[in-house]
Amino acid sequence: MKPFLFIGTRAEDAAADSEYAAVLRCSGLDERDVRRVRLERDELGPVDLDDWSGVILGGGPYNKSDPEETKSPAQRRAEAELHALATRAVAADTPFLGACYGIGVLGTLRGGVVDRTYGEPISAREITLTDAGREDPLLGAMPPTFQAFLGHKEAVTVLPEGAVLLASSAECPVHAFRIGRNVYATQFHPELDIDGLVLRIDIYRHHGYFDPPEEAEAVMAMARASHVEHPTRLLSRFVELYAC
Repeated sequence: MKPFLFIGTRAEDAAADSEYAAVLRCSGLDERDVRRVRLERDELGPVDLDDWSGVILGGGPYNKSDPEETKSPAQRRAEAELHALATRAVAADTPFLGACYGIGVLGTLRGGVVDRTYGEPISAREITLTDAGREDPLLGAMPPTFQAFLGHKEAVTVLPEGAVLLASSAECPVHAFRIGRNVYATQFHPELDIDGLVLRIDIYRHHGYFDPPEEAEAVMAMARASHVEHPTRLLSRFVELYAC
């Protein structure tokens, strides 16, 4: 089997390692099947898409809609490299699954617009599949409605040209979409379980996902009381569909 390429952008080691471990666990892959790149510190380098079963992009604190003057050199480099990779993946229709930050990367292609209109706080929210989502080979593995963990400052307000809307929530019209047959983005986090979310709440308590930072304990309590069980199926289904 060709390996999968996992790209992360989290600068905090604990968050980065937890996310990578979650992707391995939920996908059913082990480290020999996944090459990990931490794009916040390392250049992506040349990527021959034919060498990979698919690409998985994790989330992180970067936002495409951040004011340019606030972006670090590392964020600008990561954005440029991801834009180039995503453009090639779309052109080749290479299997690609971008979670959360994938919305910012893929959602701005082909005339798409990503801004701060439909942000949602860290929470467990009900996600509803569209008719196309229920029929989709990847998203169709999910129930028609399901709970998912999320927390995002930006979201898609205008879909890329030709993109297919697959899922929405009450407060965010675009929670998943597909470009072509094999390129996907989800606004919710398919890799997150309760322990992973609690860890991120602690690590990112000063990143503006909730205010004041002292609300972290209450947000953690919300996470622990949630019943989120279905989204992890997306990662194993992605592997089922595209491992080659």
